[in-house]
Amino acid sequence: MKSREQEYREIFMAEALEYYDAMSRHISELERNPTDEPALNELFRLMHNLKSNSRAMGYNSIGELAHHMETIFGLIRSKEKSFTGSVVPVLFNGVDTIGEMIRAVGANEDMPTVERLMDNLDRLVRGEEPMLEEEEEDADEDANRKLELSDLVYIQIKKLDHLMNLVGELIIDRDRVLTLGQEIDNPALLAAAAHLSRIADELQYSVMDARLVGVGSLFSKFPRVVRDVAAAEKKDVELTMLGEDIQIDRNILQIITDSLLHLVRNAIGHGLETAAERVAAGKPAQGHLTLSAQTERDDVLIQVQDDGRGINVESVRRKAVERGLVAANVAATLDDSAVRAFLFEPGFSMAKEVTEISGRGVGLDVVKLAIDSLGGQLRVDSVLGQGTTFTLVLPTSIAVKGALLFQLDQRNYAIPLMHTDSVVSLLPESFNVVGGVLITRIQDENVPVVSLRRLLHNGDGPLPPAVKADVQGRQDIIIVNYNNRRLGLIVDRFLRQQDIVVKPMSKPLDTIDLFGGVTLLGSGQVCLVLDVPALTRLFLAKRP
Repeated sequence: MKSREQEYREIFMAEALEYYDAMSRHISELERNPTDEPALNELFRLMHNLKSNSRAMGYNSIGELAHHMETIFGLIRSKEKSFTGSVVPVLFNGVDTIGEMIRAVGANEDMPTVERLMDNLDRLVRGEEPMLEEEEEDADEDANRKLELSDLVYIQIKKLDHLMNLVGELIIDRDRVLTLGQEIDNPALLAAAAHLSRIADELQYSVMDARLVGVGSLFSKFPRVVRDVAAAEKKDVELTMLGEDIQIDRNILQIITDSLLHLVRNAIGHGLETAAERVAAGKPAQGHLTLSAQTERDDVLIQVQDDGRGINVESVRRKAVERGLVAANVAATLDDSAVRAFLFEPGFSMAKEVTEISGRGVGLDVVKLAIDSLGGQLRVDSVLGQGTTFTLVLPTSIAVKGALLFQLDQRNYAIPLMHTDSVVSLLPESFNVVGGVLITRIQDENVPVVSLRRLLHNGDGPLPPAVKADVQGRQDIIIVNYNNRRLGLIVDRFLRQQDIVVKPMSKPLDTIDLFGGVTLLGSGQVCLVLDVPALTRLFLAKRP
C-alpha cells in the first residue's frame, strides 16, 4: 500500500503538470491578445493554486517563484502593467522554469537555479528593465524541449461505478461458467473457466482498488467543524486524528459523511462537559475527541471517541420506559448494551434543551439507517464519567459482499456475513421457552430463536407463542447480530459461504424491506438476500 506521502506527492504532480500545461496555453493566448481578461484571470488563479499546493508539500522554491509570477499577473490585472515589451519574455521564461521545476520533483532531481529569473521579476515589480541576455541564448534549447504527460488521470466517479457494475455482471457469469464446467465435466471447459475466474478476480480487485481513497480526505474537514461546534457549545476541545491512511471505497465515504458529522457534533454537544464541569470532576479543563480509523479483517472501523461524561444507562432506561419503547418490568432486566440500543430508536434524544447542536429530534437513528444501508454496523461503548466510543464497522467495498447461502423450503437465500455471528446445529434439549419465545444459550448468553419460515410467512399478526414440543430433531440455526441484539434464525440447511454481487430489487418488489436485494447464483437461480436489520425489527414487533 502506498504511503500517505507518496499518494499526496502523486496527486501534487498530476495537478502541477495540469497547471503547467494550462499556463503555457493561456500565456500564448495572452501574447496573441494582451487584453484577454479570461486568460489573465486564469493565469493568476493557476499561479495562486500552485503557490499554495507547493508550499503545503514543502516545495518552497516552486511556491516562491509562483508567488512572484502571481504578483506580476496581479499588476497586469490591475492595469498597472501591460503584457508587452520585456514583460513577455520574462513571464514566458517563468512558466518554462516552473515546468522544469515540476519535472525535477517528479524525477527526484535538483531544482534548476532561478536567481536571475527572480531578480528579473523583482525588477519588473519595481518598474525597471530586466536583464534578457541569457533568456535569448536559451531560445534554441527551449525549442527542443520534450513534451510530457502526467502518469495520473482523473476519472469521474460515475464511470468507475459503471465499470464496477460491469465487473459485477462478469462475476455472476464467471460463477455460471464454473458451474457449467463442473456439470459437463469437460477438461478444456474447466481449464478455460479456471482461467476466466483468475482474470475476473484480478479485474474485480483492480477496479475496487481504483475506487479506494484515504479516510484522511474526510477527516481533514473536521478540525474546522470541531472548532465551530466547540465555540457554539462554549467548550474547549482538542481533536486527535489517527489512521488517515486507511483506504475505503469512495462511495462508502460519501454515504457516511453526514453520519460522522452527526457523531462528532453529538460527542461535543452531549458527551463532553464544559471546562468548569470537567475541573469539578477532576479532569483536565480541555476535552479530548479522537477520530480514528483502522482495519479489522475485511472491514474498516471508524471510531469517534470522547473522554466526556459517558452515557448514563439508568437515565436511558427511564427515558425508554417514558417513551413506551419497553415495559418497566422488562427494562429492569436488560443489560447495559441492550439499554444503549434504545439510543438508536427514531426520535430518541437525551437532550434537556434544544440547541443548534442537539435536541431537535434528529437522533442516532439517522446514523444507524445510513450504516445499515451499507451493510455495516454501529456499536457504542461507554463508561459513566470516563467517555463514550461510537464505532462504525464498514465494508471496504459495497459492490461485492461476503454472504452465507442457505435453504428454506427448497429455495436458496443469502444473508450478509457482516451481520452473521455464527452458525450452530442444536438438539431439542438445548432450547427453553420463556414468555412464549424460544431461547437457547450461546456463548454464555441467552439468545431468542425463531423459525425463519414462520417469521416470513406469519402475516400481519403477532407470532404464536413458541412450544418446545414443536422443536423436532436437530435444528440448523444462523445467529445474526444487529444493534447489539442477537437473534437465532432456524433454517432448513446450510449451503456455503460465497462472495455475491447484490442487485437492487425492481419495482414493486423494492417496497419489501425484508430483502436487501437479489443475486444470481452460478446455477442460474435467483437468490434473495435477507436484510438482517429489517428481520430483527420484524421479530421485535411480532414477538408474543
